[in-house]
Parts: sequence; structure tokens; C-alpha cells
Amino acid sequence: MRALITNDDGIDSPGLAALAAAALDSGLDVVVAAPVSQASGTSASVAAIGDSGRVVSERRSLPGLDVEAYAVAAHPGLISLIACRGGFGGKPDVVLSGINLGANVGRAVLHSGTVGAALTGHLNDVTSMAVSLDVGLDEPEPLWDEAGEVVRVVLPVLLDMPDASVLNLNVPNIAGVRGLRWAELARFGTVQSRVDDRGDGEVELVHVYAEQSLVPGTDTALLAEGFATLTALRSVERDVSPERALPAWPA
Repeated sequence: MRALITNDDGIDSPGLAALAAAALDSGLDVVVAAPVSQASGTSASVAAIGDSGRVVSERRSLPGLDVEAYAVAAHPGLISLIACRGGFGGKPDVVLSGINLGANVGRAVLHSGTVGAALTGHLNDVTSMAVSLDVGLDEPEPLWDEAGEVVRVVLPVLLDMPDASVLNLNVPNIAGVRGLRWAELARFGTVQSRVDDRGDGEVELVHVYAEQSLVPGTDTALLAEGFATLTALRSVERDVSPERALPAWPA
């Protein structure tokens, strides 16, 4: 099986290499295509970097890995889309996005470039998974190898799921993860953005820890307890629950 490895932290992220290594160890045929620079918070944007409309990529090598790798001037959502339409050597069987520096939890996953790449794979009928490591604002040393080991455990589960399934995996940044748990999405993420008014028509987004209590069974709560969390996601679908009878129009 062929796997696209991408991320939103950029081609030089150690988390990208850790994810590629885990995929290789799991027997997947790996191609890496990741943004040439940081692209966090881009959701499923299909924007390319630059104004020409062309997507520029260049071959790169990843330290210690014998894989085909590209640095791409585009957001991860577009990279995933290009791959699923046959770019970078052909349509993958699975899209793996990460390993992100920082958790992607709660409904805030909507804004994540890491999750956006996985959801784009799902929309194009490719099984996908986003992977994130819960490194907090105080920046402890990221334990990439711990996250890679969890990926090795989860990949058989992912590949055994129905076609075009999509999972969101978060791993606590601790030695000795307590186990795996299915998790609900929390209402908010672990870190939230606060808007500070700077005057003169300017505002500043400041990242702060969420103050809400952790709800048992959610991804934020289980991560705090030392568990790696899995959440199966749905992408864009019709929601019939709020629909009501419409007025006769035109009369």
C-alpha cells in the first residue's frame, strides 16, 4: 500500500520524519510531500504559496530515511488534494498527516492544517489519519519516538477500517503512554486564541490555555490522564436535523 506523508509544520519537522519512519516500519510504500515552510492553522485550504497559480516543488532528502520526498510551496490541504488526484507518483491508498507539534483536539480541529490534509484525503475517497503530539505552550522536549510507537499500533486499525475512513490521533508527550482510548471531541481545544485590542485598527491573537473544566471521555481529558486518543471524524455532510417546512415561494 502506498502512503502519502504530509504535515503543516513543514518539510524540516522532526515529526514528519518520525511519521514516515513509522509508516515504513509498518510495511507501507512511502512518499513524502510537505509544505516548504510552516503552514499551521490553514485547515483544508487549497491555496498555493505565490501568485502564479502554479504549485512548485523540489526534491528533498529526509535524514536517515530512504524515501521519495518533496518540499511543496502549498498548504497541506492542497498537497493532499494533488496526491489524491495522482500527483507525487500516483494516488495513495492512505494519507498520513503529522506528527504535529501540539495537540489537535476539540472542535478546534476545524482550523488545523494537519487535520485538514486528512479530511481532504477522506473527501477524495482515501483512508486518512492526522497525528499530533501534545506538546504544550511551555515547550517540553517533544518525544517523537513515543508518538511514532503509537502510530505503529494504530495503523493496522486504520487500514482495517472501511474505505475513506478518517481518524484523529493525539498522543500525550510523556514516556510510557497509558494506552489507547476512543474519545469524544471536547467543546474547546486545550489551547485557545484570545483577541487583544491593540488600537489603531489592530488586534492581536494570543494563545492561552483553556480555562474550562475537562469533560470526562473527551480527547482533552483523556490526554491529560496520559492516554493516546482516537476520534473518528466526519467531513462535510448534510445535516437534516434543523430542517423545517419551507414557505411556498414564489407564490
